Amino acid sequence: MSVDSEWVSMRGSMRKNAGIAGMGVLRVALLFGSAAAALTLILTPLADSQSRKLIARNTTQGIDRISTGSITSSYKGQYTVRRSVLQPDRDSVCVMRDNGSRSGDC
Repeated sequence: MSVDSEWVSMRGSMRKNAGIAGMGVLRVALLFGSAAAALTLILTPLADSQSRKLIARNTTQGIDRISTGSITSSYKGQYTVRRSVLQPDRDSVCVMRDNGSRSGDC
C-alpha cells in the first residue's frame, strides 16, 4: 500500500466521522430548539395570566379618583365642589365658582 492510498482511506473515514458529528450537532440544536419552543408555548399563557392578576390588583394606584359635581341653590350662580385624593389633606375641598374664583384647598 502506498502513502497516497493510505491518505485517501484516512480522508474518507474523516469525512464519515465529520458527517456523523455534524448530524449529532444538528440533533442537539433541534432538541434545544424544540425545548425552547415548548417552554415558550407553556410559559406565555402563565405569564399573561399572572400579569393580568397583577394589573387587576394594582389598578387603583396612581389614579386620581376625583369627584366633581355642580349644585344650584339659592346662590345666584353655579359652583363646583372638588375633592381629590392627591391633595395633602384627605378632607380637602376646593370650591370653584362660575366667575372663576376659587376657595378652599385648590
